[in-house]
Amino acid sequence: MTLMSTTPEAPAPAGGTAVVERPADELLTQPPWVTIVWDDPVNLMSYVTHVFVTYFHYSKAKAHELMMQVHNEGKAVVASGSREEMERDVNAMHEFGLWATLDRSE
Repeated sequence: MTLMSTTPEAPAPAGGTAVVERPADELLTQPPWVTIVWDDPVNLMSYVTHVFVTYFHYSKAKAHELMMQVHNEGKAVVASGSREEMERDVNAMHEFGLWATLDRSE
């Protein structure tokens, strides 16, 4: 006579390759997000240029061009990328004292 165990055996691990789920195709085709810096009456134009050079590592000429767009048009898109990256950039602009928001690019 053989004794049978009343406790169930743990299932054996499955062999093979793990499958990672991929995002839906519609998520892959969504446009990136952008960081927008807005004009304000507080910061000097030279300071805004300095922030763009320091944080985004733009050349002085590119930073000046973006600063002039902020000054003349009221806003400028200064970066684009994933939502998380743009949230980080917006927070950094706030830490520098600039008014910035993020939005989907068009």
